[in-house]
Amino acid sequence: MSQTIKIYGIPNCDTVRKAVKWLEANDINHEFIDYRKNPLPRKEIESWDKAIGWETFLNKRSTAWKPLEQSVKDNIDRDSALELMLDKVTLIKRPVLVLKDGNKLDVHLGFKPEQYQAIFN
Repeated sequence: MSQTIKIYGIPNCDTVRKAVKWLEANDINHEFIDYRKNPLPRKEIESWDKAIGWETFLNKRSTAWKPLEQSVKDNIDRDSALELMLDKVTLIKRPVLVLKDGNKLDVHLGFKPEQYQAIFN
């Protein structure tokens, strides 16, 4: 089975743009998913949780995190975090790079050229 490569984010994010440009410059076939326009299915975000843990991709530095009620922040758990991220996608660190090869799923966050070089070598 061939590997599928998807990159999730929002197009106006500088880091997402840099990651997409890097993939294009290195002739890596991928699909970009704007998760503001294409809401994530719960099963997708659950697969990321299984691969890397929700704590890893919940962006507590996001501008969407700051206005949340303190009681929500203090009592965050897996289920409430996934619900929040599905409702406010900017709470997800970005970009999210997902490589799927059969049943094997690799999930990577953020972008640095050397990070992508290591992933694709």
